[in-house]
Amino acid sequence: MASISLRHIYKKYPGGVTAVSDFNLEVKDKEFLVLVGPSGCGKTTTLRMIAGLEEISEGELFIGDQLVNDVAPKDRKIAMVFQNYALYPHMSVFENMAFGLKLNKTPKEEIKRRVEEAARILGITHLLDRKPKALSGGQKQRVALGRAIVRNPKVFLLDEPLSNLDAKLRASMRTELTKLHNRVGTTFVYVTHDQVEAMTMATRIVVMKDGLIQQVDTPQNLYDNPCNIFVAGFIGTPQMNFMNGTLVKKGDAVYFEFENVSLRLPAEKANAPELAEYIGQEVVVGLRPECISDDAKVVEANAESSFDVSVEVTELMGAEIYLYLSVGETNLIARVSSRSTTRAGDQIKVSFDMSRFHIFDKDTERCILH
Repeated sequence: MASISLRHIYKKYPGGVTAVSDFNLEVKDKEFLVLVGPSGCGKTTTLRMIAGLEEISEGELFIGDQLVNDVAPKDRKIAMVFQNYALYPHMSVFENMAFGLKLNKTPKEEIKRRVEEAARILGITHLLDRKPKALSGGQKQRVALGRAIVRNPKVFLLDEPLSNLDAKLRASMRTELTKLHNRVGTTFVYVTHDQVEAMTMATRIVVMKDGLIQQVDTPQNLYDNPCNIFVAGFIGTPQMNFMNGTLVKKGDAVYFEFENVSLRLPAEKANAPELAEYIGQEVVVGLRPECISDDAKVVEANAESSFDVSVEVTELMGAEIYLYLSVGETNLIARVSSRSTTRAGDQIKVSFDMSRFHIFDKDTERCILH
């Protein structure tokens, strides 16, 4: 197996377009690393540079201890799974999975053993004689994975492999991929624009924007401690609420004021030295939807963090309800219990969990305080 080291990697195209800038990352052996970000952020370009399908403009790329900048893709001991599966329509599943091994002149018995073993792992043994046109999307995806597994690669590279599947199948294939990673014990580098895939599968996530790494961390740390407004808004469903307002000191207390609402910060946040220079300044406050409550008992017990809102829309999600709220010009989303009796058109009081406030610098958008 292998680690991957990307050191000051750049990808520049003719015409002055820079797709990836100063990309530095150490991918650990047997890690499941996910590159996530909006379309055009450079994540697929980075994956293709690791694969050798894109030339590196600047920087050094190591797989294990080997510098591979000038090593051909076929000699990098990697296997790539594409978004469109890239199966040969005239070949059977067995032949598709065996194709790369045949090119490498692997003995027939060895090919048969490896293909059957991969098919068993993926649960597609009964499909080996079928052609791709007779397969469902999920089955094609398994065949594409099987073709990669049989090569015993040091590194698996997966480029949005689930994006062509329906929602239900995508959810089950996420689980299958995690199980597969645990079974084969190989380094996985996975590209997606879907942060749910990233959160559920990754050991670490790389959040990218405009060719730059924004933050690298575990899924839970990204969710709890985003380094800036972009990461905070990108990770989490529904996304984090953002409010523009001012920090005001009254006596020993510090309040966040927005839309004629004044909310007292807990003492540990109010006394944080990082906040001192922002008193009297405009800031952006972020709060996750689950940190807003419409429960009457909670509202009553937290009067200093409660205020009136209008309920615009409610969405029943089964186990929970999303409330779309407005206060002045600010829109908020709350994630509340399915037992909530709040309905669209209601005027209600909600309470913020002030201990979960994230405070961001309005100009730089970096996080000041979690």
